[in-house]
Amino acid sequence: MAVQTLQDLIDAGVSGRGVLVRADFNVPLDGGEITDAGRIEASLPTLNALLEAGAKLVVVAHLGRPEGAPDAKYSLAPVAAKLGELLGRHVQLAGDVVGQDAEARAEGLTDGDVLLLENVRFDPRETSKNDDERLALAKELATLAGDDAAFVSDGFGVVHRKQASVYDVATLLPHYAGTLVATEVDVLTRLTETPERPYAVVLGGSKVSDKIGVIEALAPKVDTLVIGGGMAFTFLAAQGYSVGSSLLQEDRIDTCKDLLERFGDVIHLPTDVVVADSFSADADSKVVKASEIPDGWMGLDVGPDSVDRFDAVLGNAKTIFWNGPAGVFEFEKFSSGTAGIAKAIIAATAKGAFSVVGGGDSAAAVRTLGLPEDGFSHISTGGGASLEYLEGKTLPGLSVLEGDA
Repeated sequence: MAVQTLQDLIDAGVSGRGVLVRADFNVPLDGGEITDAGRIEASLPTLNALLEAGAKLVVVAHLGRPEGAPDAKYSLAPVAAKLGELLGRHVQLAGDVVGQDAEARAEGLTDGDVLLLENVRFDPRETSKNDDERLALAKELATLAGDDAAFVSDGFGVVHRKQASVYDVATLLPHYAGTLVATEVDVLTRLTETPERPYAVVLGGSKVSDKIGVIEALAPKVDTLVIGGGMAFTFLAAQGYSVGSSLLQEDRIDTCKDLLERFGDVIHLPTDVVVADSFSADADSKVVKASEIPDGWMGLDVGPDSVDRFDAVLGNAKTIFWNGPAGVFEFEKFSSGTAGIAKAIIAATAKGAFSVVGGGDSAAAVRTLGLPEDGFSHISTGGGASLEYLEGKTLPGLSVLEGDA
């Protein structure tokens, strides 16, 4: 990716200049409390480097899907507080996106100040399909950063979106890839262009439809493709098994049959599953063969035999990409599969494998289950963006950065 880097911007001088930074602060909340600050922490290298160089920061981010209008439950107030704590300095939160409060606060910024705009998705133009509407918002965002401003793209989790604060602002200002975005691209390039073999991919999550593209793209290129999570049950159904009341996408059964016919020597499915009589943390549960799921029971995790088998195939891998949990890890009773696969990847990493956790629920699982983050080579901040990159899709937020800034 031929883009200008954060260091290029700092070398050019940012003292006294306004810098508009698109960060990814889409963190999980529970009762207004941040339960996983990983994405905020990942932004610190870029923000600290700019602040130490004397920039005036205007930070843009989103949280959730507020439907293009202000919604208190999606306010970035908890993020501003956490970011201030991590940076060790006060972080102002504008009361709006590009309104009077944002304008007044932006005008008052001095070197080393940080202004976080309120959730950019409170403005419907951010996600508009109309190019003119998005560009109008982008111009207002750029204006907040003042004359001689620059744009730093550091929210990898949104670079697959053609949105005002991701794409359009880069067409208006000198643009640079932040440390986070540059690192993510380097890691994913290594996965797509020069993976050391054996190369194993572990895919989980609820819906097989979300992963069809990446399965199609990666199955011909990898040595092992492990499938778990809710998506596994559509594959099991494609083998002719009854899956009880497990999550099933009937319209994708034929697609899974086709994938198994073409890549059956690469794809590894669960051999046993942990089933439950209801979707709850304290449901009655038991381990059954994947081919013997009882009627009325639902699979919520892969079983111990599956974990052992997956451990065996992952143990020899030199490159591993993992995206999606193996079960409902949020319920302790159904977290063993995800934990087991994660530990197998950690063990392989300790033996020299290059391992990447593909963001989203996988990264959340690592932290929720108390696993060592440094046990993996890299934990990505972008689930959907990572998958689209590996599929070979064009990511608007990256393509716009290419060329001279």
